[in-house]
Amino acid sequence: LLTLCQLPVSLFPAAADPVTMVPGSLESGTWCNEHMLHERLDIIEEKVIKTVEHLESEVKSLLNIISETTVNIPTVPGTPLTDVFDGQY
Repeated sequence: LLTLCQLPVSLFPAAADPVTMVPGSLESGTWCNEHMLHERLDIIEEKVIKTVEHLESEVKSLLNIISETTVNIPTVPGTPLTDVFDGQY
C-alpha cells in the first residue's frame, strides 16, 4: 500500500496547480514528516488508552478481591477492626 508520502514529487507538478505548491509543502517533505508524526502519535495515543483501560480493570478487580477477602475474615469478639486502606502498617 503506497501512501502519499511515498509517491515521487514529479507526480505533483507545480505547473498543474501552482496554488497548492507552497514553499515547505510536498517538495521539502515537511507535510510528509508531519503526517507520519501524527500517524505515529495516533498509534501511541491508542496504545496508552488501551493500557489505561486495562490497568483500571486490573485495579477494580484487585479492589474487589481485597474487599471480598476482608469481609470473609473471621474476627475474634472484642478485637478492633483494621482498615486495610488507611495507609498504616
